[in-house]
Amino acid sequence: MAPKTVHTAPEAGADDPRHAARATRTAGREMRSRLLDGASLLFRERGLAGTAISDIAAAADAFPSQITYYFRTKEALFVEAACREVLYAARAAEQAALQARTPREYTRALVEAVTATDSVAFFAEALTLTRRRQDLAPLVERTIERLHVEGTRAYTGQMERHGWKSLRDPDASSRRFWALAIGVTVEGNAMGRSADEMCGEMLRVLGDQATATHGADRLRLVGDNEKSDGETSS
Repeated sequence: MAPKTVHTAPEAGADDPRHAARATRTAGREMRSRLLDGASLLFRERGLAGTAISDIAAAADAFPSQITYYFRTKEALFVEAACREVLYAARAAEQAALQARTPREYTRALVEAVTATDSVAFFAEALTLTRRRQDLAPLVERTIERLHVEGTRAYTGQMERHGWKSLRDPDASSRRFWALAIGVTVEGNAMGRSADEMCGEMLRVLGDQATATHGADRLRLVGDNEKSDGETSS
């Protein structure tokens, strides 16, 4: 008897155009991420003018033509990298503030996390760049709106979790926080101020943001003329 012929199915996705398309998209996302990683590091160290496309390509193990393919121009790459970094910084600040037990601790944790990084300064440079390149403004606008939305969500979540009462509308508080963070960063860098000095300035200007469920935990941010928790000025 002749042996029975067994027909095996081709390997899943081997000749499937949809599989090839997915693989191409995945490779594209990975390349964009590598280019953004390399560009962020170089831009923060050297600035826009001091960073060459060839340097970014070398840092990402890519070709210069891939930068123009994915981002068109070095300026567009700069803005996208800055927007990504400030969103990362906002997420890290929210994580740092999760363990706060009082509104005071929550605000301080946010401020300390934001002023300890150069991501806000990087983003401020992108804001300045869009003044001359309005084609890049939409990405910055979307990033600012996302900062506000995510900040409001995180703040509202903390208030509900702990039973705090906000002294201002949560959305207004988030917008005020980021406007202050950017302004203090720009001024602080121009004046050569340290991260600690910028942190103190933000805390001083922000003032009370919320109240806790009992008076003893009411938010009272420490100013330059006050001592640490549990102490009073003489």
